[in-house]
Amino acid sequence: MPENLQYRQNPNFPNRYISPEKLFFYLQKNFRDYISEVGKSYLGKPIYKMKLGNGAVKVLAWSQMHGNESNATHAMLDLLEIFKCQPELKEILFSEITLDFIFMLNPDGSEKWTRRNALDIDMNRDFLKLSSKEFPILKNMAEGGDYQYGLNLHEQRTIFTTDGKNPATLSFLAPSVNHQREINETRKKAMAVISRIYENLNPLIPNQIARYSDEFYPTSVGDNFSKIGLPTILFEGGHFIDDYKRKGTRKYYTMALYEGLKAIAELKGATENWENYQKIPENRETHYDIIYRNVKLNTDFECILDIAVQYREELRNGDDEISFVPIVMEVGDIGIKKGWKEIDCTGKTFVSERKFPKLDAEVDFRIE
Repeated sequence: MPENLQYRQNPNFPNRYISPEKLFFYLQKNFRDYISEVGKSYLGKPIYKMKLGNGAVKVLAWSQMHGNESNATHAMLDLLEIFKCQPELKEILFSEITLDFIFMLNPDGSEKWTRRNALDIDMNRDFLKLSSKEFPILKNMAEGGDYQYGLNLHEQRTIFTTDGKNPATLSFLAPSVNHQREINETRKKAMAVISRIYENLNPLIPNQIARYSDEFYPTSVGDNFSKIGLPTILFEGGHFIDDYKRKGTRKYYTMALYEGLKAIAELKGATENWENYQKIPENRETHYDIIYRNVKLNTDFECILDIAVQYREELRNGDDEISFVPIVMEVGDIGIKKGWKEIDCTGKTFVSERKFPKLDAEVDFRIE
């Protein structure tokens, strides 16, 4: 592992779902001297910032802007656990940087495991309108905090690969500053950090790290922070084979967060080897979770087709972990796409109360 970083999972948070109340209690109990409340959500939940270090390079990071993307919160919690056991790594890192980490910018969405906030606003598209109560907290901090870097921490769906075969377990982006996708000094600073992360982690998960398309989104957070001169690095945690609870992703996301902070501490705004960013393969949208191939439907004419299924993540009342509900996404010839699981139904029977699988509905058939 990079720099003798010994990965440890925080035992207090074993599930992919993190209850806001459990997180708040943990932070108050264990890190009271490092956290402060920087605002409240629409439903009145606190939003906490943790401050670590006293170095000259100031970094602002935020997790769970989308409530159903918990990997970054896990990564920070796991890093705190690692630093308990390897305090020397913490001391070296935070003598160079000061990190302000906002946990759960969207606690209302996090509680319900929804992407959007309680008003159904996508905060990642709220930079201009400022319609949400929560996003202005982040924006005001970023614009008034004299930060040298921003870390925009997210997760992506299982549909992405690096090469049509290997999952994009981690993806990164140095967001564009205009529609021309100009590569200016701000973007080069972000690219240099991403290049360091890729260099150190690619040997551990070869062909599983990608970069996002740098299409410019006028209302998005990362693009606009980059536009105003804050080098912003988008992290995306993705799929790991047979790991829908994302424990493997969580491990490498944690390592990527550490490597990113370490690169920032060493580069201090330099753009050394930024060109290597261009060598990282771009995300490709190639997969569904399941594809049933060659399904013969119970019709009065010959009808053989493919059925593509994607899991929808839900938090059910009373549960402390999310459930995965299979949803029919596409029916027909799905030859150009692949499934993480493929089932050849040649010679088998399609058993269902309906003749055709219903799009955007829960799977209600079986194959015998």
